[in-house]
Amino acid sequence: MTVRALLFLFVSVLIFSACSSSKELEHPEVLTLEYLMSLPDDVLRGMDSDGDGLNDYEEIYVYGTNPLDPDTDGDGLNDYDEIHVYGTDPLDPDTDGDGLTDYEEIYVYGTDPLNPDTDGDGLSDYDEINKYRTDPLNADTDGDGLNDYDEIYVHGTDPLHPDTDGDGFTDGQEIEMGTDPLDPNDPGVIRDFAEVNFAFDRSNLDSEAREKLSSNVEALNSNPNYTIRIEAFTDDVGGDQYNLRLSVRRANAVAEYYRENGVNSDRMTVVGLGVDPNPCMNPVPGDRGCREMRRAHTEPIHPFRFQPNFNHQAVEVNHEQAN
Repeated sequence: MTVRALLFLFVSVLIFSACSSSKELEHPEVLTLEYLMSLPDDVLRGMDSDGDGLNDYEEIYVYGTNPLDPDTDGDGLNDYDEIHVYGTDPLDPDTDGDGLTDYEEIYVYGTDPLNPDTDGDGLSDYDEINKYRTDPLNADTDGDGLNDYDEIYVHGTDPLHPDTDGDGFTDGQEIEMGTDPLDPNDPGVIRDFAEVNFAFDRSNLDSEAREKLSSNVEALNSNPNYTIRIEAFTDDVGGDQYNLRLSVRRANAVAEYYRENGVNSDRMTVVGLGVDPNPCMNPVPGDRGCREMRRAHTEPIHPFRFQPNFNHQAVEVNHEQAN
């Protein structure tokens, strides 16, 4: 064969090869999975048809995801992030099966998409958010010492209110004391006593004062485990020493009334404190001094392991949605 013939043959082979290669790499107008699977592995490794960060070979033959859809399971997370960032299943929109999509867990509620009970309280994240309105990130939403599961399924208390029965003790304190967190009368709590007032420069009890003290006696006799502190005051008229002695007489008058009505002296601490440190807020025209300052106050001394707090507030949990 002549040199000219050999050269012609070589050029013909090059042209044929080039045409064949171009034909092999030419993609159809609409990509299909069948077409992609017909391509060589090395070609697929260089393609990312859906732009999700995973090459088509990985999607088809490694992860089983759809190379033509960046979010195979439709949960709002792309396949790459599910696999390499969050460790979630790109084929399941709810990896941990708790009823919340992986996207919601990560971007809306901050819960763990790999754990159906993020805070470990025994309630699923879905139930906390959509059923009980508790905090899926806090095992004890209301901070009363009982976890949310125990409140709902063991004790029947309110997981959104630290003091379900409103008796001043948290639900956790009641369980620890052995009292009923659903009964406002268990334990029996004296919130406060009636306060009495005196006439100017007097320490005797008038009829109004005796009526008020009778209700105090009833409460004390019904709760024999309580002790009390009796504090008495005067108004700001007169000298300090005289007012101090007058306040002591007033406190003793209240104590004597209690003793006469069955309250043991051992349950009482009696003290006169002189002039009332609180200013007169409601002066009476023509009255000498201030009647509201001339008072005796009976303070209950609670016998319980915990001191009651009547200002417990319910917990409001705000599960905000993403914009």
